[in-house]
Amino acid sequence: MIEDRELIELTASAQDAGKRLDAFVAAGSSLSRNAAQRLIEAGDILVNGREAQAKTKLREGDEITVTPPPPSVTDTVPQDIPIEIVYQDEDIAVINKPKGMVVHPAAGNPDGTLVNAILFHIKDLSGIGGELRPGIVHRIDRMTSGLLVIAKNDAAHAFLSDELKTHAVSRVYFALCEGNFREDSGTVNAPIARHRTDRKRMAVIPGGREAVTHWSVLERFGDMTLLRVELETGRTHQIRVHMAHIKHPIVGDEVYGHAKNSLGIVGQALHAGELRLTHPRTGELQTFTAPLPEEFRAALDKLRRRNGIKAD
Repeated sequence: MIEDRELIELTASAQDAGKRLDAFVAAGSSLSRNAAQRLIEAGDILVNGREAQAKTKLREGDEITVTPPPPSVTDTVPQDIPIEIVYQDEDIAVINKPKGMVVHPAAGNPDGTLVNAILFHIKDLSGIGGELRPGIVHRIDRMTSGLLVIAKNDAAHAFLSDELKTHAVSRVYFALCEGNFREDSGTVNAPIARHRTDRKRMAVIPGGREAVTHWSVLERFGDMTLLRVELETGRTHQIRVHMAHIKHPIVGDEVYGHAKNSLGIVGQALHAGELRLTHPRTGELQTFTAPLPEEFRAALDKLRRRNGIKAD
């Protein structure tokens, strides 16, 4: 049984037809060809959901999923890192993650993560995520702030994972985007998959996994717009990719937009401000909120002053 590791998802294009599987994976990821061959032999690389051979020739539209080797981290230790615990009981904890904190250890980030912090501050955590991701049901990006739920036992973890898969968990974000939106609300329904040449990026790609993002305008500033964004699905970098796709990248997004901005924001102006879920034990519908971080509030105040908007 392989460990729970984030999948790399690739789609073979017309130009990829006839390529060997091992060569295609090596070209579309950070893996060497030898490493790809080892993963293929271990059954960690699938073509259309089935095991294949390194020499398998691909066809246009083939879906390749790669379960990469685990990060080279052998011991995840508790660290006394301050975190804000919004709510906690015997089954779950809700954390307001600060911007700049990585959720779990990985190559390049062996410690100083949210997992290191919760191991120190929270006594019991589910084991489903393995040693590197105890209690982690879902993630938010390093440079995104806001709420995520932690499972404190395996039953809670399994329940919440199923709720996420069926879109029963509501996740609301606040995003400051570039440009002025023509409409007051809308939906982006565009499939997302791993970028064909840069595996650190995601992209809107025909044949990718379904991704649906609902947005509505909260405040307009001429060259920037504050949105309320609700996820229907939860793909990697979904809001960031979708906003860039409709030509309104999130302010400060170094990957999908422009790092430099007049507000001095470093990293995307994106905050997971509301989380609504069914409690795994009681069945009660619970809603948790987290206010915008100081940097985000200061940026909005600056925009209001610039546009002559009086604060409430």
